[in-house]
Amino acid sequence: MFRRVVNPSLFLPIALSINSLNVISSESKDYIDNILGEKANKPFISYQEIEKIIVNNQELKSLQNLVTSASFNLSSQISQRYPSLDFQANGLPKYATGKKYSSNSATLKTSQFTLNPSLSIRWDLIDPLRGPEINIAKAKFKIAENNYEIKKKDLIQEAKIRYHKYQKSYQDIQNKKFALDLSVTSLENAKAKLDAGIGTKFEVLEAEAQLSRDKQSLNEKKIEHEINKISLKEILNIKGDFEINKVQKIMGFWEHKLNKNVNEGLDNNLSLKNFLVQKSIKNSQAKIFLAQDKPNIFISNTFTSSFSKGDSLNTNIDSEKSGSNYTNTISLNFAWNIFNGGKNKNSYKSKKADAESEVYAYKNLKNILTTNISKAYLNLKLNEEKIISSLKEIESSKESVRLSRLRYDVGISTLKDVLIRQSELSNAKSKNIDAIYNYNLNLDKLERLTFLEISKNCMNNNNNTIKDIDSICNIPR
Repeated sequence: MFRRVVNPSLFLPIALSINSLNVISSESKDYIDNILGEKANKPFISYQEIEKIIVNNQELKSLQNLVTSASFNLSSQISQRYPSLDFQANGLPKYATGKKYSSNSATLKTSQFTLNPSLSIRWDLIDPLRGPEINIAKAKFKIAENNYEIKKKDLIQEAKIRYHKYQKSYQDIQNKKFALDLSVTSLENAKAKLDAGIGTKFEVLEAEAQLSRDKQSLNEKKIEHEINKISLKEILNIKGDFEINKVQKIMGFWEHKLNKNVNEGLDNNLSLKNFLVQKSIKNSQAKIFLAQDKPNIFISNTFTSSFSKGDSLNTNIDSEKSGSNYTNTISLNFAWNIFNGGKNKNSYKSKKADAESEVYAYKNLKNILTTNISKAYLNLKLNEEKIISSLKEIESSKESVRLSRLRYDVGISTLKDVLIRQSELSNAKSKNIDAIYNYNLNLDKLERLTFLEISKNCMNNNNNTIKDIDSICNIPR
């Protein structure tokens, strides 16, 4: 029986390759690194600081001004409850000069300074429009406040999504570097075997092709990482460079049951509350149309006075002549629009129909929120299982790579099998990265939708720590 003799020197790179399975070596600067560049002394932004930094967002500042505008509008409408005071003066002062000629009488002259101030006070005792208009202003102010809070929470969630995505892309880079190191080792082994006469050129070409694919994939991840960074800077309105914690980990645990998630989410959702407020606005607008057919009763007080110095329409002007008079009038006034062809009544019915439409919009959003909360909860549980299973897959794949290399080195396997095992290990790491990423996304989504808090400790219903080996609670954080 023929026995193949293997050169002992070939086992030196084999030993090195086995040790390299658990070590990620640094890659020399390439073209992509030169394009992206690196800066030192970058300010650090933690995950917990997102809620504080988000207030710098330009869209949020715009909504803050709308809240201020609605506040001023409410104050303006409330002022209708109080009397109004108007002051008017015709000339401050007014000087009149002239002559009046008549062939049958003496010529009359005028040279006179006059001042005619008046003061008017009006107080609406019964104004059918006032109540609904104030209610509408209050409702619009509430909607403006709710819209600000809705946008703020949406931006916080979006910023957290981009933060997780930025972290994930960094982990993807490390995974691709790990795969690249494995491909480098495989290529070195293939060349060593070829030089020793026990390998083939085809295996070297396979290894080179895999190495080229890994390099390209690594560069793509680097570009994606930089794009994610730009996206995070945009939503946080950060001008300069910054740094984050690049270590990907689960951000907490969700200890709330599905029914509680749904109930709390529906009870506290501001968008649902806005539909109810919109309904009240349209009902108030309907009341305004009816109020226009009701009488308006108000008290008015008008004080007028006149002061003069000089003479008017006299043959001889007395410049020292002066005079004054005043009149004060108090009245109770009544105005009533009795008939306008049914215009207000039909407008009232139109607004009531609009108000009823808000009820259906409310119910529709309620169904959507129930679905979204349920999906986020179930996806969270699904990704818990994926995190655990992917960690097991990583360990199995590492062993498969180690064994496939040993088989290849002793000549009972091919390089193709090694490359396949390498790809499986890289894919297993990618699954774990994706599972942690999606777990954190659904965790943030549940917090946003339900207004419940993420737990920092993993506890069961009896507040006991879970020690199950297959539990998410035992994943390193």
